[in-house]
Amino acid sequence: MKFNKAVVAMILAIVMVMGLACSALAEDAIKIGVIGPFTGAAAIYGNACKFGAQVAAEEINAAGALQVELLNEDDEHDPEKSINAYNNVLDNGAQMIAGTTTTTPCIAVGAQANEDRVFMLTPSASSVDVINGKDNVFQVCFTDPAQGTASAQYIKAHELGTKIAIIYNNADAYSTGIFQTFSDEAATQGLEIVSTTTFTDETTDFSVQVSDAKDAGADLVFLPIYYTPASMILQTAKTMDYAPVFFGVDGMDGILTMEGFDASLAEGVFMLTPFSADAQDERTQAFVKRYQEITGEIPNQFAADCYDAVYALWTASTNAGITADTSAEDACEMLIEQFKTLQVEGLTGSMSWDESGAVTKTPTAVIIKDGAYVGFNG
Repeated sequence: MKFNKAVVAMILAIVMVMGLACSALAEDAIKIGVIGPFTGAAAIYGNACKFGAQVAAEEINAAGALQVELLNEDDEHDPEKSINAYNNVLDNGAQMIAGTTTTTPCIAVGAQANEDRVFMLTPSASSVDVINGKDNVFQVCFTDPAQGTASAQYIKAHELGTKIAIIYNNADAYSTGIFQTFSDEAATQGLEIVSTTTFTDETTDFSVQVSDAKDAGADLVFLPIYYTPASMILQTAKTMDYAPVFFGVDGMDGILTMEGFDASLAEGVFMLTPFSADAQDERTQAFVKRYQEITGEIPNQFAADCYDAVYALWTASTNAGITADTSAEDACEMLIEQFKTLQVEGLTGSMSWDESGAVTKTPTAVIIKDGAYVGFNG
């Protein structure tokens, strides 16, 4: 096929305009590094954050104001690899970090970012060790102590159980932190803890823990753990014909999309969470629709938290006058000042932050029904 000179010139002009438009976006956009496990055992969390951030950036950029460019890096839930991912996004021009997704890498990266003066807003790393002693690290998720306290209060308020068993990972800071504050608040709320058992990362047989809960007559089992051991506990309980109420926290979010998991085992399981995909407000439904278009899956709390993280960073950057030319170090100090008074209406609630970096918002709970998360109003 032959083209005349006029057609060739027109095509070249279009290509040039498109190239200039792409360059303009890159030059005028603030750059946010998104770091998390996109592969490996914790990939459900990291990918949810990545795609949640993508939906937020699409919405922001479509509005035509200050633009956002995301720089994604996989850390495989490994602290050393997370440091490498952090260095990579900085080398590529990141001015701030939406991450990291998981706690142990976030502690490592946060220490380095504090030294470098780079602002971090983690969507989901919930340990207080993530923010302690670091004025540049803030959280979108609840801290572990807050989750433990809120869980005990919620169980009491909604009369979900009176005799409580707890199964937690004594080798994990996330799990032990929630366990400790839950135990303290359970005593305050008049909940009787009749069984407390533990496990480690290497545990694959939970018959001892489940038997202890059953023999103690527990009518609710509190699981401040991640979804992988939770899936094995639910399977063990079914084998033993034991059907208490199971109540988990944000680490169990993602269990329904776990490969090979029988979702019927989770029927009736409660989880403390600030997000429910079945909420009927227009913003949530738009988010769920776009997320499903991208991934083919229902978004979980982690996706919503990172969506909110990108919006919070964008809002604070807009208020502070941060541009593509602002250095990461200058942006850090400007964002710290903004977050002292920032208020954001997000998918996960109305958020504000104290000077420690901890978020304030109201927890709610979902219950799993017919293989889906449903808001609980009981």
